[in-house]
Amino acid sequence: MLKAVFRTFRFLMLILFGHKQVALENAALRQQLAILKRERPRPKLHYRDRLFWILLMKIWEKWRTALVIVQPATVVSWHRRRLKRYWWTLSQNNGPGRPQVAAKVRKLVRTMAAANVTWGAPRIHGELLKLGFEISERTVSRLMPKRRKKPSQTWKTFLTNHVGQLVSIDFFTVSTVQLRVLFVFVVLAHERRRLVHFNVTEHPTAEWTAQQILEAFPEDAAPRYLIRDRDGVYGHHFRNRVEGMGIQEVLTAAQSPWQNPFVERLIGSIRRECLDHIIVLGERHLRWTLRRYVRYYLTSRSHLSLEKDSPNSRPVQSDGEIVAIPQVGGLHHRYERRAA
Repeated sequence: MLKAVFRTFRFLMLILFGHKQVALENAALRQQLAILKRERPRPKLHYRDRLFWILLMKIWEKWRTALVIVQPATVVSWHRRRLKRYWWTLSQNNGPGRPQVAAKVRKLVRTMAAANVTWGAPRIHGELLKLGFEISERTVSRLMPKRRKKPSQTWKTFLTNHVGQLVSIDFFTVSTVQLRVLFVFVVLAHERRRLVHFNVTEHPTAEWTAQQILEAFPEDAAPRYLIRDRDGVYGHHFRNRVEGMGIQEVLTAAQSPWQNPFVERLIGSIRRECLDHIIVLGERHLRWTLRRYVRYYLTSRSHLSLEKDSPNSRPVQSDGEIVAIPQVGGLHHRYERRAA
């Protein structure tokens, strides 16, 4: 303790008698010596050691001449980090300000914006006010996801809004016992999932496909929208026929069967429930088999999307004995009540 007091007194005396440079150099060397005397393989610099050299750098121009244990650039970096930490501390919000928005409100804003693509911040803000949330319209605007293009309804919304005016068409292939490949063309009305028309051919063309559309929708029964893929079979003749019937074509993206889900589901049902269980002998046999399945599909098969009803609605029977009626060659059955 006496040594520390003596060193401090000697340091002050040197400064008072005009030996400032000697005093500062002496203090710098003694501080480094104290660090090196610490009982460690590699002495570790403490925060007070860094602070000493930062202060020394401020008051002594020749501080680099007495520095031994680290590089001068290290001392400069200590000073920069100290300034950064100082100003970061001052910039923290320790007082009153804009309150944070609750996580459930942020999630609700994003959910509303995704489900209602035509809504802006005022509409969503109005809904939040009706739900009892105290929030400003400016905050809602900041929380909404940024849109890079003009808002438009989603594909699912389009299908739902125009379900009564939509039909889908598609082809699928069936192999016969003679190793021939037959093409089956189906036309599905989205409303009540009604299979409107089907036909079979070995060589589909644009003219043949256009004729199937004409047979599916005679006179004034044409729908407003027709969803199809970009298959080359829908050529110039087909497009002219559809346009002449006043039908607007809606093309799905390339290699995106999920954009035409209802007809894809229909084709999958035909395969799983009928064609996967038989061997097709030829074109006539395939037509005969499909006619039986279509009759079962329209009049007997229940659909989840139709609240377990069939496309041609079945009446509810509550009295009588239950009997099973084989359909599609016994692959499926229809159950009815018969009066005793």
